[in-house]
Amino acid sequence: MCAHAGRPFARFWVHNGLLTDAGAKMSKSLGNITTVRELLDEGARGEEIRLALLATHYRDPLDWTNDRLRQARQTLDRFYRALALPRDDAVETVGEAEEALRPAREALADDMNTPLALTHLHELAGEINRASSDAGRSALQRALATGGRLMGLLERDPIDWLRGIKVGALLANDPARIEEQIAARAAARRERRFAEADHIRAELAAEGIMLEDKPDGTTTWRRGG
Repeated sequence: MCAHAGRPFARFWVHNGLLTDAGAKMSKSLGNITTVRELLDEGARGEEIRLALLATHYRDPLDWTNDRLRQARQTLDRFYRALALPRDDAVETVGEAEEALRPAREALADDMNTPLALTHLHELAGEINRASSDAGRSALQRALATGGRLMGLLERDPIDWLRGIKVGALLANDPARIEEQIAARAAARRERRFAEADHIRAELAAEGIMLEDKPDGTTTWRRGG
C-alpha cells in the first residue's frame, strides 16, 4: 500500500530475453556488465541507448555491442533529418497523420513488437524524403514524430539533435562560430570565390561538421559520425 498508494502496481507482467555481451550472459560474477550510466559518461545519448534496446523484441535475447549503439545513432540521425525538412502544417488533412501512423501503432499493440514498429518508422522517413512539397510531407512528419514518442524517442528538437547539442550543455564546437563560418562561405559563393567557399567547407568537415545546402539557398549543419 505505501509503495503505490493503493493504485494498481502493474497491469502487465512481461519476461524479457537475456542480455548478453559477446554471447555471454551479463552478470556481476563475470564482470561483463555495462551500465546505462557508464554509456552516458562515455558520450552516448539516452535516445541512442533506448533505440538500441528497442531494436530487438523484448522476448528475444539481446547481444550488446558497440556496433548496436552505432547503428541506433545512425537510425536516429536519419529520423531527425527527415523531421528537420521544411513542413506546412496549415494544409494537413484531418486524420492524415493518424492513418500514416496506423501500421506502427498496430505493431506496438501486437505484443509490443518494437522492431516492426521501427521498420514502419523507417518507411515513414523514406516517404518524407521522397515528398515533393512541404505540404506533402507535413502529415508524414507528424506521424513519424508521434510514432517515435510512443517509444520514448524523437523527443528532441531535430536541429539541436543534428547539431550534437546535449541537454544543458554544448559540445566542444561553438555553434555561433560555426554559423559565422557558414555565413562567410555563403558570401564567398555569392561573390563566386568558390575556392574559398570550398576551403571553409573542408575546414568544417575536418572538425566533424557536415554542411547540407538546401534548394532554397539556405545551409544547415550537423555533426558527422
